[in-house]
Amino acid sequence: MGNSVVHFELIGPDPARLRKFYSALFGWDAPAGAPVAPAISASADYSFINPEPGWGPAAGGIGGGAGFTPHAIFYVGVESVSDALRAAQELGGTVVLGPQRNEGGGITVGHFRDPAGNLVGVAGPV
Repeated sequence: MGNSVVHFELIGPDPARLRKFYSALFGWDAPAGAPVAPAISASADYSFINPEPGWGPAAGGIGGGAGFTPHAIFYVGVESVSDALRAAQELGGTVVLGPQRNEGGGITVGHFRDPAGNLVGVAGPV
């Protein structure tokens, strides 16, 4: 891949709620107060999610076609897509898709919207 994905952001009207949501769902530690451009976020409300050792770069895909809604999405690796979608819903998210099995790729995926409406994917072996 030429240029790799280097960063993602989850922006919403209640950053504290988003931090709590993603901490409970994925165990992400994201304390507020990270440096940020003022056009992106209020500086006191912005957080960095630092990668764990071995996370490595993310692969990507381009597709769609007639009848597909345009969107951009990132996927978080999980052990069980069903469990992650259920947890997202219990934490205030909304399940949009899933679980869907990709037999050709040997992976299961799902989509949810977080409490701010951001579209997020989960992917795992089951």
